[in-house]
Amino acid sequence: MPGLLEEYLPLVIFAGLSAVIAGALMVIPFLVAFKAPDPEKLSAYECGFNAFDDARMKFDVRFYLVSLLFIIFDLEVAFLFPWAVAFKDMSNLGFWSMILFLGVLTVGFVYEWKKGALEWD
Repeated sequence: MPGLLEEYLPLVIFAGLSAVIAGALMVIPFLVAFKAPDPEKLSAYECGFNAFDDARMKFDVRFYLVSLLFIIFDLEVAFLFPWAVAFKDMSNLGFWSMILFLGVLTVGFVYEWKKGALEWD
């Protein structure tokens, strides 16, 4: 039984060290952060309007367009990493399918750019 416990000792040390680092990373910002809230810092900035206002108010749809574009290109990067790792072992079909995927995303990006979805007036 002592041999079995010695085999798990590195795992216990790793879990303990991870917990200490995670706790430190959660506590240290509260200790060293500059605390001077003002109305600008406390205002809504992600969606452009206050979260608890009237649901029938007008809002700018550009916030949602930018978030959708972010999700699309974030997924593109998520597909590119495994493709790049397995690039040496890939056939021509895998290469050209990724080129087609990137081409479709590039055409979509150029279309959004030409339509002015990325312009903030």
